[in-house]
Amino acid sequence: MILTYKIKHGRDFSEELRKAKKIAKFAIQTHSLSSKDVKNFGLKSMISNQILRKYSRSNTVKSAKSVKLAIPNQGIKVDRDAKTISVPCLKLSLRYEFPDNFDKINQIEVGEDYTYVSVSIPELELVKADKWIGVDRNTVGHIAVVSDPESGKVVKLGKSAFHIHHKYKNLRKGFQKKGKYGKVKQIKDRESRIVKDINHKVSRKIVDTARELDRGIKLEDLTGIRNGKNTAKSFRYAKNSWSFYQLQTQIEYKAKLPGVEVAYVDPAYTSKSCSRCGLIGDRNKKSFKCLCGHVDHADANAGFNIAKRPCIDRLHTDRDVCKGTTDSPKTALA
Repeated sequence: MILTYKIKHGRDFSEELRKAKKIAKFAIQTHSLSSKDVKNFGLKSMISNQILRKYSRSNTVKSAKSVKLAIPNQGIKVDRDAKTISVPCLKLSLRYEFPDNFDKINQIEVGEDYTYVSVSIPELELVKADKWIGVDRNTVGHIAVVSDPESGKVVKLGKSAFHIHHKYKNLRKGFQKKGKYGKVKQIKDRESRIVKDINHKVSRKIVDTARELDRGIKLEDLTGIRNGKNTAKSFRYAKNSWSFYQLQTQIEYKAKLPGVEVAYVDPAYTSKSCSRCGLIGDRNKKSFKCLCGHVDHADANAGFNIAKRPCIDRLHTDRDVCKGTTDSPKTALA
């Protein structure tokens, strides 16, 4: 598995980044792969080669907006005892705090403020689960509620995400009315970063809970959830801004590292069925009642149902699942 860690470097690389952008533009125009052609720009050939390979070989990139300094494995030195990474061609030394269990560093990308370190991590053998926790993902309230039928334990996570979405929605509306569209994009990017950080923390807690309880993780298969046409107008924004797919991918890759199994179930009636008797009960917002006498938090009840349901074979239609969302990660960022 490949993970990318972000480290603040505290250096001024503005001159090198300016040169890198010029090389990227040259690569887009000429499709050259020879560092001799860009020698006059004054950037180290090792870095120039990486930029040329990225931009010259692409038929889709039309402009170079944010170009980073990319250093391949052979230009990187690692001292595991001192927990430092050195990049001699940039005279850069970094101290890393991430786990030392990586096989190798694949490459490093240096931006204005941060260094992005790509590492290969060995995956543990998957442990087939015989007991499960169920994770109910929501647009309103807590973004994830974890239920363990064996112990009755319930963990509610990520309540702030719902408030973040509505706070920034109102801010964007205000700037749109004033015609400040640059500010609208800035606000949208800030919202995505905050929600992504929340999802990272929530997914980490879910995987840690599964490990502590020695359980597998069951999720609802929400493929095509955004395609539903019969959606109330009041719920439409919440559904379209719901980062369920981002949370799902983060749970999946975090679970791979310790070998925790992740499986999927049919989502039909998980929130309306009683987790005790299986009958359809009465759900009113976050309250659930059943004729059998069972009363529970609606999301906790759904989590218990998810944990108890049989696993399904699932076709990966990731492109369709994340269509319409702007916060799905392209690579795993730890």
